[in-house]
Amino acid sequence: MPSTHLAASIDAHSRERAGRVALSYGRRAVTYAQLGDATGAFRAQLAGLGLPEGSTVCVPAHKTPETVALLLAVFHEGLIALAPSPDLGISARVRLAQQARATHTLTVCADGALTAEAVQANAVEAEGFDRADATRTRLLLTTSGSTGTPKIVPIPAESFDAFADWATAEFALTGDDVGLSYAPLNFDLALLDVWTFLRLGAQVVLVEKDRATEAPHLQGLVAGHGVTFVQGVPMLHRLLAQDGPEFTAVRALITTGDALAPELLAPLARTFPNARFHNIFGCTETNDSFIHPIDPHAAAAPPIGRPLAGVRALVVDAGGQVVTGAGTGELLVSTPFQTAGYLRSALNEQAFTVRDGQVYYRTGDIVSRTDDGLFTLEGRADWQVKVRGVRTNLQEVETVVASHPDVAEAVVVALPDEQTGVRLHAHVTRRPATALTGLRLRTHVGKHLPRHAIPSSVHVTEAPIPRTSTGKPDRNLIRNNRMKENETA
Repeated sequence: MPSTHLAASIDAHSRERAGRVALSYGRRAVTYAQLGDATGAFRAQLAGLGLPEGSTVCVPAHKTPETVALLLAVFHEGLIALAPSPDLGISARVRLAQQARATHTLTVCADGALTAEAVQANAVEAEGFDRADATRTRLLLTTSGSTGTPKIVPIPAESFDAFADWATAEFALTGDDVGLSYAPLNFDLALLDVWTFLRLGAQVVLVEKDRATEAPHLQGLVAGHGVTFVQGVPMLHRLLAQDGPEFTAVRALITTGDALAPELLAPLARTFPNARFHNIFGCTETNDSFIHPIDPHAAAAPPIGRPLAGVRALVVDAGGQVVTGAGTGELLVSTPFQTAGYLRSALNEQAFTVRDGQVYYRTGDIVSRTDDGLFTLEGRADWQVKVRGVRTNLQEVETVVASHPDVAEAVVVALPDEQTGVRLHAHVTRRPATALTGLRLRTHVGKHLPRHAIPSSVHVTEAPIPRTSTGKPDRNLIRNNRMKENETA
């Protein structure tokens, strides 16, 4: 990623836009000149390590101006940055670093000094992992790791440049824009709201991790910095619209990562009266691949839309045959922005497939397509489970549970069961001042779904649904907590 083009652009901005703010973080304003100076200081310290060009280093992606400057220094020095979540456990982080053949883990101390901790080589951990190609990439991102150790995803420099060019044109971005960066720095969303913005010489407002759920703080950032561009999951939009503020400077609002509830559209229209709304769909392996303009006055959740220019999309049925015209099946995509494959090459055969000479990524998402080419997300292939031998769609059950008037939020997960193989559990946040019980909810579901789809257990609470760092429901945490409760019952 972050290519020579990116590094050179920011270098130029440090001279030509020296006094302009590059990064806002809390009460700090870091100008392009200051960002350039910090990058230069880190480059000098990196040079002192004597690492061969093309070496990989691990940079835990703390969302701070110092980490941004450190990553820029790594790119400048011809090194490759593995940027895992800073919340990753130490053993998992070391394992990732060894798999990527990183020589050091780099962190920034409170006084701004660089600490370089050597990573002990481990041939067993690195077995089966390709060495990252420094001629093609400068950045290694990781998947969420919901099924174990995160997968390492190289981001090719030409892929980032193509994506940044697309985003700049699509949203008419300029150096005068101010973007709110809500997602973690290790997420692919940062390719747009951090790196593309810096490439343009624009201002990036970094949301501090420990204040990411404080509505008044987030609203203060948008109003106080004159934010013009907002990208984030629906939870962010819900927080920004809380208590009905109005942000007239925002001209583009992007929702991504999760379904946008229809009831949130009207509040968003009032909160962002001058904004164009878009739903964007993609994943780490392919970057953004679909876009749909949202009508904030619509009564239904928006579809994922249509493929971006240069993106090819196929719908494949359960037998692996391509569905032509209208139909439903797994979504395969090929984009100008995608990775060439995981660092662990053995995973590529299952995740990527070649059709008509084009490499497609198997998303695992089930979509439906209309005759005129509009795509709607129906759920995940891995949301299909068998309960008592009957195929059941967890998302469908979740939708019915959430339709109860006393339910504010709901998540349905599958739990292992000795007798049935799988049973369903619903974790529900009830609306204030209601008397919802698990029995009433199961009765409600029974009116709409067959017996096998009724959750066998329900946890009703007034606490918010637990969420991941990017605002998605933390299904793994809900599942694991329930399983622990069952073990101790």
